[in-house]
Amino acid sequence: MKVIATDAAAYEKKAADMSVDLPLEQTGTWRRFQSSINGRTPWRGEDDGYLLLQSDEGEVRAFITFIEYETHRYRFLRAMHGPAWVSAPSEQEERQALDTLRAFVRAQAPRTVFLRLSVMHDFSAQGLTFPTLSTVPYDQTVVIDTRGGDEAILSRMKPRGRRDVRKSIREFPGTLADESEQAAASFSDYYRVMAETGARDGFRPAPQGDYEKMIRLLGPEHCRVFAARIDGRVVAWSLVTLSGRRAVRFYAAMHSDAMHLHATDRLVYWEACELGRRSITDYDLMGIGDDFAPSLKGLNEFKTKFSKQVTPVAPDRDVAIRTGFYSLLRHTKSLRTRLHH
Repeated sequence: MKVIATDAAAYEKKAADMSVDLPLEQTGTWRRFQSSINGRTPWRGEDDGYLLLQSDEGEVRAFITFIEYETHRYRFLRAMHGPAWVSAPSEQEERQALDTLRAFVRAQAPRTVFLRLSVMHDFSAQGLTFPTLSTVPYDQTVVIDTRGGDEAILSRMKPRGRRDVRKSIREFPGTLADESEQAAASFSDYYRVMAETGARDGFRPAPQGDYEKMIRLLGPEHCRVFAARIDGRVVAWSLVTLSGRRAVRFYAAMHSDAMHLHATDRLVYWEACELGRRSITDYDLMGIGDDFAPSLKGLNEFKTKFSKQVTPVAPDRDVAIRTGFYSLLRHTKSLRTRLHH
């Protein structure tokens, strides 16, 4: 296997020719957005920052782009939801791809400490992959099939999901709308809901400007904001990214006083139906918990009711380039974890 470096136009044309729906995070649109964030740079730029993984027989097997992160005076490369494979790789082929990428990066950017990318198979026993130093990766998600119209979408839910959605249709007293233009003009109303959600659920939201920047730079073709209102007040919203036939519920928030009205059930179902009308076929609710990601198990009760099955995905794993430095980072993290416990 070898790496072929190319530009955005050739990369995305090749993907289209091979009927590969690239995740948004593996496109030029995402790279341009990431370049606006301090400490992040699209690796190798626009001329040859788009990589094709080619088999020994000359067949393109996967597509990948990296964002370079600079933090705490070291650098690593991240390919969110990458590589995008043409078809699922065998364990041997995925191992070969990782070895090839590691050698390529080591030759091109020897100061890089590690790669973070999506890897289906666990190569930790061979010392090739490691649990991520940061972030919370997941290996399962829930994807709503949005084909066939509103009733077909409802029919593919679990009985509990159908019950809750029907209840929300009967009892939710507000309105639902695509509010992308309003959110792009001013995100204040939506951010207040996110701040309350963070205080309730124990996380700190990003600054308001980060959401505004994401909406503006990704643009209406790739980023939409859907909202539920009661008496004109935003009570729930979702920021949804779109690429090809796939949409992802990237951020979401809800006022506490709208919980008993099933506002989020109503909104998610409305979103799925609306996205289906826009030729989206898969609506990814973005990650649930299991033994691999136990901290996410609190999401399961809500998300899993919208589909009768869960979807396995390749979780983020780290691949060390500078092995000594990476071992030091792991040791430092371990010490910090012990001190906090």
